Amino acid sequence: MSDARVLLVDDEEDMRRSTAQALGLFGLEVDTLSSAEDVLELIGYSFSGVVISDIRMPGMDGMTLLQRIREVDAEIPVILVTGHGDVQLAVKAMRAGVYDFLEKPFTAQHLAAIARRALDRRSLVLENRRLRAVAGKRDDIEARLPGRTQAMVDLRYRLRAIGATDADTLIIGETGAGKEVVARALHDISARADRPLIAINCAALPENLIESELFGHEAGAFPGAIRPRYGKFEHARGGTILLDEIGSLPFDLQAKFLRVLQERVITRLGSNEIVPLDVRFVATSKVNLEAEVAAGRFRADLLYRLNVATLHVPSLAQRKADIPLLFLQLVREAAARYVRSDIDVPPSLITEIAERTWPGNVRELRNAADRLVLGLDLRPDEGQVQPEKQRLADKVADYERGIIASALAAHGGALRPVYELLGISRKTLYEKMQKYGLDKKLSIDYDDYAL
Repeated sequence: MSDARVLLVDDEEDMRRSTAQALGLFGLEVDTLSSAEDVLELIGYSFSGVVISDIRMPGMDGMTLLQRIREVDAEIPVILVTGHGDVQLAVKAMRAGVYDFLEKPFTAQHLAAIARRALDRRSLVLENRRLRAVAGKRDDIEARLPGRTQAMVDLRYRLRAIGATDADTLIIGETGAGKEVVARALHDISARADRPLIAINCAALPENLIESELFGHEAGAFPGAIRPRYGKFEHARGGTILLDEIGSLPFDLQAKFLRVLQERVITRLGSNEIVPLDVRFVATSKVNLEAEVAAGRFRADLLYRLNVATLHVPSLAQRKADIPLLFLQLVREAAARYVRSDIDVPPSLITEIAERTWPGNVRELRNAADRLVLGLDLRPDEGQVQPEKQRLADKVADYERGIIASALAAHGGALRPVYELLGISRKTLYEKMQKYGLDKKLSIDYDDYAL
């Protein structure tokens, strides 16, 4: 199945079949879907096709689908079809960003021509993103962020695309997942790579000096301010400011920071002079900032202004299939760092590593690699779940559950590639998911984090 394809959504089976056959005669590869919800499993920031959808359907209708797709990627072409001749609806759809709007009945030739133009446009958008991302120079993103799961492939793709822009970016992920690695990679492939990257740990700033640290001060601004001092924001002029754990920023300071984001100016303590600021802001958070907003600990307007672009860094639990190769790479890096000969890692140890839980994510896995290279005991950390004696049937069941869970995580919860990869039917996959208590929604879908 080609990546550049048409997703055709219609709740009427006869209409789906006839339209797909007609488009096929014009050389288009069409996947038919009976509900709009299924589309969201198949699209992403790197999706190279187009979506054709009926506008009036039970459940999620075409207008809602258009909105959801634009949240994923506003440049995925969506063609809406209606049999109701609703002019106001067509105008609304055009304003919402639909690629084209067709009224039934239509000819297959007309629809095919529109779909081909939409595919050409999508191809051009993706190529432009790729060219802007590489910007004439080679990057090492895959070496910094290794992984073959779809979650990591999509993360690298989005990172390269966002890196080519100057958009402020919010990076979400668990402790140890690699948020700072992502932030530094984002800076290094940007046009600001030759300028400073100033990292600020918001959780470690002294509360009584936080404004001075960020904004700087003039002489005499407060007791002990003997001479003027640049703040960290000014030190980064022309470069990137990394605000690590932005959720820890005191609430009263968030309003001042919001002004900096909006106006790109600062005022040093004890001064009335406005200093222009040419920087890009990248913020990280291990907590759900929307929940912090609901709890009154984080400003909603600051979240919306920060969240121009979002990158979600998966935990190891969400990309278990990457653990063996990632561990081997970390061992090689540790061997080079400690000037040790290449370490031979036995397959039994790789299997054990893959089966463990890693609440500390890549950071914890790196520590295990370091211990192995240094010849230290590679026992699980305190709190690590120890394997128990099991009957053969239980071990087989656990193994099967792990394979299916890993495949679901690797494909972002999308079912079709999972049952095709495992060589089973959709019905069998559903039955096994029910048997093992697996839910595709437990796997984070990175397409939910839109540019």
